[in-house]
Amino acid sequence: MQNNGSAKRTVLTVLKKENELTISGIMSYFTISEVAVRRHLRELERQGLVKKRFVKQKLGRPYLIYSLTPSGHKTFPSQYESLSLEILWDLEALEGVETVEKVIQKRTEREQAEVKNELNTDDFGQKIRDVAAIQNNKGYMVEVEKIGEDSYEMRHYHCPIAKVASAYRQICSGDQRLYEDLFSEGCVEPRSCIVDGDNCCKWTIKK
Repeated sequence: MQNNGSAKRTVLTVLKKENELTISGIMSYFTISEVAVRRHLRELERQGLVKKRFVKQKLGRPYLIYSLTPSGHKTFPSQYESLSLEILWDLEALEGVETVEKVIQKRTEREQAEVKNELNTDDFGQKIRDVAAIQNNKGYMVEVEKIGEDSYEMRHYHCPIAKVASAYRQICSGDQRLYEDLFSEGCVEPRSCIVDGDNCCKWTIKK
């Protein structure tokens, strides 16, 4: 019998190899029950590692197919983060730290535009939840908790660029500016940071 960790890893590996699969296709790789596999899929969806979509048929009911999110793909080994850090080091050596700061600022501006393009609500609470979902898909493992009237706590339990941010704290400052811009009608207060050794990056967001 597979334990929870190995079963989830098998789901990720199968979807990495096959790109997209129905539940029956995924089940062909398992000896555990379909109920158990569906439970693992729901947990992987909650973590932002797996996504699903409906496929319509000419005859019969639509069916679901599952695939990896960008965050799901990133669970497999890569050297992208190390390469990004090395490029910034080389850029600083060649052009100076001011150029690196401009590159990081450009990244923040691009993120602002991308996130705003995906938002379509003026409701404060819903906007926070939508931003959390967007960031979850980028691998930040986000949770949002309402802690008061028009007051929320957003927590990032994973930072996919922590190694780069440890060397260039301007990235953390850029994330702060990103949220201040997205929630300009409120107040965004940083509470903790993974780069500082905390277990999550945390903000209090109040209207």
